[in-house]
Amino acid sequence: MNSTVPENLDAQQLDALTSGAFSAPTSGERSALLRDFLSTEPAPELIQAVYREMSVKDKGAARLLREKLEEVRRTRAQEQMAADWAAKAQALLDAPRFNLADAMAWQREAAKAGAPLGREPLASLKTTLSDRIKAIEDVQHHIQVQKEVAVLLAQRIEVLSTKPWQEAQAASETLAADVLAWDQQAHALRADPQWPNVDPRFTPQLDNAAAQMKLVWEAFSEALAQTAAAAADPRLQLPAVPVWADALREQRLAAGLESGVEAGAPRAVSAKPAVDPQIQAQAIASVLEALTRLEQEMAQGHGKASVSAASLLRQALKDHGRYIKGALDQQVQAALAAAGELEGWQRWRADQLRQELVTQAEGLLKRPEGQALGGRKMQESLRQLREQWKNLDQGGVPNHNLWKRFDEACNQAYKVVEAWLEKVKSEAAEHKAQREALMAELEAWAQQHPGGPQTDWKQFNRDLYQFADRWRDAGHLSEKAFAELQPRWKSLMAQAAAPLEALQHASLERRQSMIAEAQALGEAPVLRIDAVKSLQQRWQAEAHAVPMDRRQEQKLWDAFRKPIDDAFNRKTAEREKAAAELSAHDQAVMTAALALQAANKSGNVSAIKQAMNQLEAVMRGEAAAPTAEVVSAELVPTDQAKASETPVAEVSSSETSSLEVADQPPSEPAPPKPAQSKPVVAVRGDDRPGMKKAEPEAPRGRPRERQAKGRDTRDGRDAHGTKRSNRAHESGRPPVSLPRLGDAAFRAQRDALDQAQAALRQLAAMAHGESLTQMLRAWEHRSAEQMPSVQELGSRVSPTVRTLWLQALAAEPKLAAGSTDLNMAILRLEMASEVPTPASELDARRALQLQLLTRRHDPSPIQTWGQDVARMLSGPWDEAIGRRLQAALKVLLRK
Repeated sequence: MNSTVPENLDAQQLDALTSGAFSAPTSGERSALLRDFLSTEPAPELIQAVYREMSVKDKGAARLLREKLEEVRRTRAQEQMAADWAAKAQALLDAPRFNLADAMAWQREAAKAGAPLGREPLASLKTTLSDRIKAIEDVQHHIQVQKEVAVLLAQRIEVLSTKPWQEAQAASETLAADVLAWDQQAHALRADPQWPNVDPRFTPQLDNAAAQMKLVWEAFSEALAQTAAAAADPRLQLPAVPVWADALREQRLAAGLESGVEAGAPRAVSAKPAVDPQIQAQAIASVLEALTRLEQEMAQGHGKASVSAASLLRQALKDHGRYIKGALDQQVQAALAAAGELEGWQRWRADQLRQELVTQAEGLLKRPEGQALGGRKMQESLRQLREQWKNLDQGGVPNHNLWKRFDEACNQAYKVVEAWLEKVKSEAAEHKAQREALMAELEAWAQQHPGGPQTDWKQFNRDLYQFADRWRDAGHLSEKAFAELQPRWKSLMAQAAAPLEALQHASLERRQSMIAEAQALGEAPVLRIDAVKSLQQRWQAEAHAVPMDRRQEQKLWDAFRKPIDDAFNRKTAEREKAAAELSAHDQAVMTAALALQAANKSGNVSAIKQAMNQLEAVMRGEAAAPTAEVVSAELVPTDQAKASETPVAEVSSSETSSLEVADQPPSEPAPPKPAQSKPVVAVRGDDRPGMKKAEPEAPRGRPRERQAKGRDTRDGRDAHGTKRSNRAHESGRPPVSLPRLGDAAFRAQRDALDQAQAALRQLAAMAHGESLTQMLRAWEHRSAEQMPSVQELGSRVSPTVRTLWLQALAAEPKLAAGSTDLNMAILRLEMASEVPTPASELDARRALQLQLLTRRHDPSPIQTWGQDVARMLSGPWDEAIGRRLQAALKVLLRK
């Protein structure tokens, strides 16, 4: 690659260097020339200069240069990373003591960082580290093997000590050779070049095994030599091995008896028997006890307990074996053989369980994608696995090969725990620093806000709560660190909140005094509303000024409002009790209202109006309430004659007024009496000076809708706002002063009147529909006798208009179906009633509207709809035209 790059190259020089890439006419040619330029391996600085100029002119061609620059950057980054990791690996190799854990972590971390382990120099360094790691692991493995061999040799020596000393003496040469070989192998391991790099926990194991081996072998050799010497010379001391000492003792005793018999020595006569019966009985009892226990444990299937019982039986047999003869000896040997078989099965089962634990330990790091265990979970799993392995080792012979695999898998998995612990440690340090900074901030805030008359205590309280929330969310700390910081935080919070707590204490005393005042007001015989309002305002001002804990403030508020609420409840109960006691006037109004409701259900117009008049008369005090017998007697005949005697004309509003006037009996006008002057107690309405109280408000809306449903008329005012008693005064009767209606009576008469008005409107609509249907039927049959009367048609149809309709029906049809006059008449009716026209006739309606706009002096359709209906009736019957006429008349007859 060319490393010499001229400085300050202009476009012409760059064009010359790139063989005319800048002056090429097309983007394809520029790309081809740039590829040729890159094939010469120019310096990265030159590529950067060409890219800087080319990116302005052609971004597509400059993409080749950008990719080359990115490749160069990646290569340099890889080289730098490789150099860094190579330096770390070389440092590990050059260290005085090779750290096995760091070497294994180097390969893992390098692969995670993306270092090029497959290229030199990292490839050779990786191989060297792997070889070194393998050599150290081999040495560690040999150490564990030597440890196991030492244990086996010690077991062999222990077994030989239970056999006759002659057999032990015969096997001592082979055992000595094995001990010597073990010692040579141990020295070879210490001389291995990798011995200084072995994990420190392995070297003490070999040293301890060597020391134990030396101690056991020396003791065995000394005891064997002492036994051989004592066997040759009876005067020497017996050895410490019980079996050998007993054998020598029996040998010396037998030799003494034989010599005494031959020489006739007097000591042979007084010699004791060879075995003391009492000692033999104790020995047999001890062996029987151990045997019984072993048989019980084996019968119950207790694996660990049977192993322990077998050990006790072997020890008893070792101590008292010379006293056991015959069948008992055979029984003991059979029990020990069965226990050995059971122990072998337990060892096999224990190995199976250990294999499962090894599989679980190795599977801790081989989890599926996205299911890796966290640090705490990994720590708990490892603790449980090691505890289970420990329990298995306590009940059986250990398996060192499986233990090695298990320990290596646990150590690999523990690296996750170590990383997690490091993270937790760093987070704890960060959290501690945050809490200390928060305490410093709280201390500074307390100095800036000492409290005073102008302090916003609500904001003060919010700031304290914010500090508490930040402390609560500051992250996890260890118990020791938290115990150190928590007292300091509490003292700082107490110091910062001292002004607010003092103010809250004073506010609490003021609120307690207001609670006492509320209790005094509630217990008073007369409830003073102004004092209650003033006290509540003082409480609200205190609550707004001084913030307190929400639960404490709610308790204080409940204690404050309870006596006042109790007083208002007593007052409400007294009012309800007084309202429940209905007066005679309320009873009369209730009875009249029930009679009106019964009339509403009958559907008889005359009965409904009569009941309404009766109710109004009772409310004015001009009549008594009807009894139940009278109401039922009046409703029965009206129900029977409802269809025949009830005229449809009663539905119209105009005749309603005429019927009301006709119902009143004629009376001669009496001279008006001078009104007695009465003191004005209360005047409803506007009582300002200069206002006229006698003039009622101008009526608005329909006659039956002038009275608002929510208006309180229990004081005697009618729908127009005037006193009902004025009618009696105008008719010559003295005014009656009626008591105010109770709530139940007022609601009953109001609901009954509303239902009556709704029933009358419903009956009027039904009568209107029947009249319209009868009129269309008369047109269809060309029968003037079927035409409804003027009263049935309503106030919108005058007798003159009805006469025109009758004449049109009596004569023969003058207009043909679909004629222009008929179409214009129906269109005028639809325009007058403002009902929609069929889509097929919309153009004709628009044309008619334009014609009417040009005829300024012609009457409008709303003025001539009666003549238009007569014109329609003079034509033949058509069902479609009839539906359109019915829709128009439904609106016109109601207007």
